[in-house]
Amino acid sequence: MSAAYTCSKQFSGYPCCHRQWRHPGHCRFVHGYSRSFTVWFGAHHLDACGFVVDFSSLRPLEQQLARQFDHTFLVNADDPLLAHWRSLHDLGALDLRVMDNVGMEASAELVWGWANALLQARDHGRTWCWKVEARENGRNAACFEGLPDWFEARPVS
Repeated sequence: MSAAYTCSKQFSGYPCCHRQWRHPGHCRFVHGYSRSFTVWFGAHHLDACGFVVDFSSLRPLEQQLARQFDHTFLVNADDPLLAHWRSLHDLGALDLRVMDNVGMEASAELVWGWANALLQARDHGRTWCWKVEARENGRNAACFEGLPDWFEARPVS
C-alpha cells in the first residue's frame, strides 16, 4: 500500500453477554462485558473538510453496533441450546443475536465488514477500514486487519 492518511474512532458502551459453548472452562457459561470497538480508517487523500473520515458521518455504523451489541445476548448459530435461547427471546427474557461466532476475533471481523460496506457505498473507494479492535474489557482485546477486496492501492499524487 502506498502512503495514506489514517485516523481511528472508538465506539464504546455496548453491554452484552455471550457464551462459548465449546469451551471446557468457565467461558462455556453465560457471561457479559461492555464491549468497545476501535475502528481505523485510511485514505490516500483528504475530503473537502480535510478529514480521512468525518466522524459524524459514522452514525449508521454506530447504530449497527448498538443493534447488535447493546443489551443483547449473543449466541453461536451451532449452540446446542439455541432452541432454548430462542424460546427465552420469544418470552421477552433476552434480546437474542445469533452469530456464526460470538468471539472477539470474529466480532472484530464483523465490524470491519460493516465499516467497509458503509465506506464503499458512500465514498466509492476513497476511504477504507483497515483494522478493528474489539475489546471486552480493559485487559482483553482482539483485532482483525485487512484490506477490503474492492480496495486498490493508489499512488499518492
